[in-house]
Amino acid sequence: MAPSAADSGAVDELDARLLLLLTDEPRLGVLECSRRLGVARGTVQARLDRLVRRGVLRGFPPELDLAAMGYGLTAFAVLEIAQGRRGAVAERLAAIDEVCEVHATTGQGDLLVRMVARSNADLQRVIDEVVDVEGVMRTSTSIALSTPIPHRVRPLLERALDTSEEP
Repeated sequence: MAPSAADSGAVDELDARLLLLLTDEPRLGVLECSRRLGVARGTVQARLDRLVRRGVLRGFPPELDLAAMGYGLTAFAVLEIAQGRRGAVAERLAAIDEVCEVHATTGQGDLLVRMVARSNADLQRVIDEVVDVEGVMRTSTSIALSTPIPHRVRPLLERALDTSEEP
């Protein structure tokens, strides 16, 4: 017997429809979601609980425009760090408010850091803070000129809808 979508970690059609609905309108309540999806309120709640338990759904934070908040500059830094220092470096980077996310990577660098700043001078200050973190050996920074494709998950959810219709 083939594993179900819930067992395999995949998202089935109802999960995808629910997640798309919440992606488009994150403030919808469970009752309104059930009405729009044509399923019982308990079904929606059970699906949400399962998606949270599996780690698929991590929360409902508002989507913020950092440029509108005064942080119009986005930069990416590739950091080379001392061996065995990833955890300590990441902990120190988390203390820098303008560091938005950090990814451990393969290739030339060890960490990829996305950071924001109010101006070029402010970016220099942020980079100086990053470089001063004990364990950071070398950095290479690039400024983002635009974001032609912002963070997205919609295509993956839509693919889940398409694959759920296959035999």
